Amino acid sequence: MNNKFDALKDDDSGDHDQNEENNTQKDSEKEKNDREKPQSTTKRKAVVPGPAEHPLQYNYTFWYSRRTPGRPTSSQSYEQNIKQIGTFASVEQFWRFYSHMVRPGDLTGHSDFHLFKEGIKPMWEDDANKNGGKWIIRLRKGLASRCWENLILAMLGEQFMVGEEICGAVVSVRFQEDIISIWNKTASDQATTARIRDTLRRVLNLPPNTIMEYKTHTDSINGNNLSVGDQFTEYLIATQTL
Repeated sequence: MNNKFDALKDDDSGDHDQNEENNTQKDSEKEKNDREKPQSTTKRKAVVPGPAEHPLQYNYTFWYSRRTPGRPTSSQSYEQNIKQIGTFASVEQFWRFYSHMVRPGDLTGHSDFHLFKEGIKPMWEDDANKNGGKWIIRLRKGLASRCWENLILAMLGEQFMVGEEICGAVVSVRFQEDIISIWNKTASDQATTARIRDTLRRVLNLPPNTIMEYKTHTDSINGNNLSVGDQFTEYLIATQTL
């Protein structure tokens, strides 16, 4: 699989005084080149569909996070712990990533996969998320892989029909249960959140009496400073066994 981004280089150039009396013209040109080089190499190449590929409506990015259970996690350390896997712009690029990824049901410990629109970090505090919320479902062990695949395929295929409201989705693997959620931008839009809920029930083929919880990110932020996965564990309500 081709690398989607150009290699990033540290920008170690500083502000130099080009008027320093003892500088030669050659040294000045070298300083100028040293300053300009990182500016061009630190830019990421845009991810676009390849020739004859099927473009998605939005670009998406896969993320992964894992932490030690029982260790308090601040927002800052959570952001440092979350790792970007890669970004894709077409159906074919998605399958290249997904076919090489471990399925949620095969993960161990406290692990999370996140799939969000490019440019949106899977954090409550991100500008695209801060006024939104998430629908949350707890699953018994053995269902996460199927439900996660159905959820992200529905999201990539724009099955939720709520315009730009969808931000991303998360699957959280825990020791006794697994948790999936879908995030949207505007928690106060009840019509949109209801449509997302109904579509979620359909694409996951949930029983009619499955309990689902909608939680705003404001409530999550005000509750405490734990990570997303810990917030799930503390606040979620159980669903009927699927």
